[in-house]
Amino acid sequence: MAVKSHRILNLSSGVASVSVALALVAMKAWALSQTGSLAIAASLTDSGIDLLVSLGGLIAIVYAARPPDEDHTFGHTSAEDLAALAQALIILGSAALIGWAAISRIVRFEAAPLAAEAEGIAVMLVSVVLTGALVLWQRYVARRTGNRVVAADQLHYLGDLLPTIGAIFALLASAAWGIGGIDSAVALIAAAYMAWGALRIGGAAWDALMDRTAAPAMVEDIATIARNWPGVHGFHDLKTRTAGSRLFVHLHIELDGDQTLREAHAISAGLKRQILLQYPQADVIIHQDVARD
Repeated sequence: MAVKSHRILNLSSGVASVSVALALVAMKAWALSQTGSLAIAASLTDSGIDLLVSLGGLIAIVYAARPPDEDHTFGHTSAEDLAALAQALIILGSAALIGWAAISRIVRFEAAPLAAEAEGIAVMLVSVVLTGALVLWQRYVARRTGNRVVAADQLHYLGDLLPTIGAIFALLASAAWGIGGIDSAVALIAAAYMAWGALRIGGAAWDALMDRTAAPAMVEDIATIARNWPGVHGFHDLKTRTAGSRLFVHLHIELDGDQTLREAHAISAGLKRQILLQYPQADVIIHQDVARD
């Protein structure tokens, strides 16, 4: 039941992400045509990329939700990591383009004239509201489900808030004081922030694809549960890895060799249920060994 609920939440987040991205692209494209602001161009580019990323993320969420089959016995959740890695590469490329355009203007001391600042500010304010609402929903979904694509998408849109707010500031400076150079500086800061976020997302996705162990705190928590479980005399070979939003746990526990198979199985099953209670997204395999005298 919990798994089905998580799938619905993840799907709702993906649909909301695509819908908001479409609305932002349309609004910012109109604002750019009216103002000629490079900061809005940076924000528009970021939103356009987010649209592509959100579409890819939605596809990954749908594919990753498929149950295990003969060819993928551990499921399809690694699709989430592949999508997150692709997102990171796309964002890095766009950040480089925006940063290059901003640096070129700064080096040439160019301050592009801005126009229709009021219209541009209105569009950016609406963008902030829509983006903020989406980020709050994605944060809730990511915390509930642990979905890596949703978490990455949330970071993208959280990063959108910086260039969007920066674009508002640049337009205000142009309207109030006729200062146009701030536009390029804001775009450069936005590009740097996008690159930093992409590196974080890409690093996490790469670690998952390379079967890196789960977070140390999570591993220690599982070890504590096993160490204190009634009937378990010890444990060894605790191995973990993540794939998308799934956590895989392999564990050997040491039990009394004189007890019945039914008793040993009950201890193992109880421990597995406790781990799943703590980490519902986990796939747990427990091997039973005879404890040493």
